[in-house]
Amino acid sequence: MNDERLTVADAAVDADERQQEHPAGPERPKQPGQPEQAGKRKRRGPGFFTLLLLPGLVTVTGVAAFLALTGGLPSPWPEDSGTNPAAAVDIDPSYVPWLRKAASACTILEPSVLAAQIDQLSGWSDDTDALSGQKGIAAFTDTEWRIWGRDDDGNGHSSPRDPADAIMALGRQDCSLAEKVTELRTEGRVNGDLVDLTLAAYSSGTDAVTKAGRVPPTARTYLAEVEALIPRYEALDRADSGGGTGGAAGALPAAPVSPLTITSPYGSREHPLTGVTKLHTGVDFAAPQGARVVAARRGRVVFAASTSAYGNRVVIDHGTIEGKRLETTYSHLSSLETAVGQAVEAGAPIGRVGSTGLSTGPHLHFEVVLDGYYTDPRPWLVAGG
Repeated sequence: MNDERLTVADAAVDADERQQEHPAGPERPKQPGQPEQAGKRKRRGPGFFTLLLLPGLVTVTGVAAFLALTGGLPSPWPEDSGTNPAAAVDIDPSYVPWLRKAASACTILEPSVLAAQIDQLSGWSDDTDALSGQKGIAAFTDTEWRIWGRDDDGNGHSSPRDPADAIMALGRQDCSLAEKVTELRTEGRVNGDLVDLTLAAYSSGTDAVTKAGRVPPTARTYLAEVEALIPRYEALDRADSGGGTGGAAGALPAAPVSPLTITSPYGSREHPLTGVTKLHTGVDFAAPQGARVVAARRGRVVFAASTSAYGNRVVIDHGTIEGKRLETTYSHLSSLETAVGQAVEAGAPIGRVGSTGLSTGPHLHFEVVLDGYYTDPRPWLVAGG
């Protein structure tokens, strides 16, 4: 999990790493009151006010208990259809673009299906299952990983414990199974919904699906469990309605520079000038001196100035994506062509490629910051770049 943070106030700071603040400590318990004075008192019957108020108190208590059992009164306001699924189920928001990228590999697969599978497999926990040998959030065995695993996030190693690698590997596996069951259904050898057949093939194998000619009994429990979880993640499949930016949620419709030629990916690396190994918080795109740099998405410029480390730097706030604040940054520019407070459209010029700050040559250092955390820009650029 990346602990690097960036805020609007931090944008002018030259250091690349940000330290998270420690949460406040627990509240001190209140001191108990003084004990009541002991002593004998003469017992009396219920007073006038007790007889008057007790029936009302019993009625209120009964109504409260009824509402607790039935879920309360119906709300007069419609539910917000833009509820953030990541927040609702407490998953890392940086997984969202990877789920979308993995699902984009085939038409049958949706991000919600992948997310429901992972929820069913591991509950988003990366603990190892010592008995089965399954590892990571997608529960891959070593044998399975040799088939499907890759270094998708470009951090230098391929691991089922790396959430981005695991999500992409599960997407490849599902898409391969979807292709097989599609062929079987086209040939008339199986019947049923393609998503159901794909999940059944994942659970029991394509041979079992072929033999049964449909979802086999051995896969029905798994299928039911995954399908019960899908509604929790359906917001991942919908278009983004936050901020009026348009386009698919999580997508950046414009490439910040063209072409997108990566010279240094997101991930841990040794800095070419300082020699310090740490997180490279963005992606470096090769580009000639003076090449145009554009806004990747509609938003408002919140920082445009020179810094010693990033050189000339622009930060754009794009509003919220499913409840999470999205910002993009553009660094080492030779010149700035925008100003703080300016509203920009996707594709609008904001500067020129340069080599200002700590840089070895002309390039664009581009970052995506989601809810204050750096995340890999590459899956965000799938739709647009």
